[in-house]
Amino acid sequence: MLNPNLLFSDIGNRLAGPSGIQELMDDTGEALTTHPDMRMLGGGQPAAIPEVQALWRQRMSELLADGTALDKTLLNYDPPGGNPLFLEAMAGFLKRECGWQVTRENIAVMPSSQSACFLLFNLLAGDSATGKRRILFPLLPEYIGYANQALCADQFAAVLPHIEERGEHEIKYRVDFDRLKITSDIAAMCVSCPTNPTGNVLTSDEFIRLRDLARQHYIPFILDNAYGHPFPGVIHGSFRPSWEPGMIFSISLSKLGLPGVRTAVVVADPVIVKALSNMNAIVSLANGNVGQALLTPLLEDNKLLSLGSDVIRPFYKQRSDFAKGVLSAALGDDVPWALHAQEGAFFLWLWLKNLPIPAAELYRRLKARKVLVIPGHYFAFGLNHDWQHPHECLRLTYSQPQAIVQDGLEILADEVKQVFAV
Repeated sequence: MLNPNLLFSDIGNRLAGPSGIQELMDDTGEALTTHPDMRMLGGGQPAAIPEVQALWRQRMSELLADGTALDKTLLNYDPPGGNPLFLEAMAGFLKRECGWQVTRENIAVMPSSQSACFLLFNLLAGDSATGKRRILFPLLPEYIGYANQALCADQFAAVLPHIEERGEHEIKYRVDFDRLKITSDIAAMCVSCPTNPTGNVLTSDEFIRLRDLARQHYIPFILDNAYGHPFPGVIHGSFRPSWEPGMIFSISLSKLGLPGVRTAVVVADPVIVKALSNMNAIVSLANGNVGQALLTPLLEDNKLLSLGSDVIRPFYKQRSDFAKGVLSAALGDDVPWALHAQEGAFFLWLWLKNLPIPAAELYRRLKARKVLVIPGHYFAFGLNHDWQHPHECLRLTYSQPQAIVQDGLEILADEVKQVFAV
C-alpha cells in the first residue's frame, strides 16, 4: 500500500496536476467511447475525409502485402532521431517541394509535435548557469498543450495581441510589436501557424519581423506547423512560411489523418536535431515506426502537397464556411459576438463580448446539454496578470459531421442567448 501522504516532486506536481490539455483529452476520450451522443465541438480530432482514409488504407494494405517491410516496421527499433531512410526521404521532399536547404542532419523524428515542443522548451529554457531562461509566445491566445510544459516556474512569457475589429462580427489578432520586447532572459520565440486555437495565420510581414528579431538576438524562432505548411496545408491564404537556419519548424502527421501513429518531424540546425535525438533516447528510446513507414513512399513526389491543396484544404474551407453560416444565423444580432478571421486550421474562435459569465461556466452548461467546447482562458498563459478577453471566448471545432456541428452550434447559440437575457 502506498503512503497516504505520498508527495510528488515539484516537477511531478507540474506534470501530474490538472491541466487544460488533460481536461480536453479526457472529454474527447469519454465522448468517443462512453458518451456517443455528445456533440464534439471541442477537440482537435481531424475529420474523416474519405479520400484521405482511402490513402492510408491503401498504404496499410501495401505494408501487409510486403511481409518483409511489415516485419521490419513492427519488429525493429529505429535510431532515436528517426529511420535513416525516412530522414533522407523527408529531407529530399522538403528541399525539392518547399525549397528548404536541408539534409538529413536537419531532420529529427519525434513522437508527436507536442512532445517535441516539450523537449525543445526544456532544452532551451528554464534554470541555467546564467539565470532563468524563458520561452516567449509573441501572439496570444496560443496552443493549450504548451501551457503546462514548463519544468520550472516563470519559464514562459507572452505578449498580448492587438485585436483588429473588422466590422461587427469579425476580428483578427496581430502581433503587437510595440509590446514585444526581447530581453536578455528570452531563449526562444514560439508561434503555432495556423494558430491553435484561433486559426490565425501570420502575415508575411509579421513572419519576417519575428524572424529578424530572433536573428538579431541569436535565439531560435520555433514555428509549430501542425495544421499548416507543408502538410496538411490548411492555410486558406497565400502565405507559406519557409525554414531557414536558426529556425525550428515542427511538422505533424496527425492532421494528415494519422493522429493514432503519434509521429512528427522537427526541422532545425544539426545541433538542435542531435540534442532532440539524445533526449528522445532517454524519454522514449525510439519513435514509432508505423507513421514513418506509411509516409516514406509518398515523399518521393508531390502527392502529399496535392493531397493538402486538392482535398484536405478545400474540405476544411467548406466546413469552415458552413459552421460560420450556421453560427451567424443562430446568433444573429441578438448578442454581441465576433469570430476570428478564418485563415486556417480546424476551428472557430468565438468572442462573446462582455459575456455575463466566465467562458468556463458556459463550457459547463453546454456540457450538461451534450455539447463540448473549450473555454478560452486555457489558451492564455505566460502572463503575470489576468486577461479578461479569453474568459469571453470559446474554441469550437467543425471537423465532426455537419449534422453534429449544426446541432451543437444551435444549442450553443440558444445557451448564449439565455445567458445574455438574464
